[in-house]
Amino acid sequence: MNYHNITTDDMLNGDGLRVVLWVAGCTHHCDGCQNPITWDISGGLPFDREAEKELFEKLDKNYISGITFSGGDPLHPMNRQEVCRLIKKTHELFPNKTIWVYTGFLWEDVKDIEEMKYVDVLADGRFEQDKLDNNLKWVGSPNQRVIDVKRTISDGRIFLHV
Repeated sequence: MNYHNITTDDMLNGDGLRVVLWVAGCTHHCDGCQNPITWDISGGLPFDREAEKELFEKLDKNYISGITFSGGDPLHPMNRQEVCRLIKKTHELFPNKTIWVYTGFLWEDVKDIEEMKYVDVLADGRFEQDKLDNNLKWVGSPNQRVIDVKRTISDGRIFLHV
């Protein structure tokens, strides 16, 4: 897996102050995407041991609420194995921190991924430029959902994160 950046103290990609891992690779190619540079699966840098060490050191700060996986698309088939490993490891190392995932895939397409049980919030769906709504929280177009994953899994129907 490749990545483009690890940011800290981010307040735009989930509740609280977050660490964000920006992965490479996305086949959705949404018009108006904020990160088209991340579409190329071969772009960016290899996510190696040093990058993982940096990620978890940043996440270890007491004031950090959690981690957000974005990109590109963390659930691109070429990213899934590594992102799922990181989701599980984050849950094990930092059980009190929240895990958010942004993806162009729909919940219905990814809900059976084993590691989804560790995710707190999933922002799903392709961004639709013609439906841009700057008043939405956490997403850019109303077809995208911000899903409370744990409640959705336990209840069997979709609950939105508010």
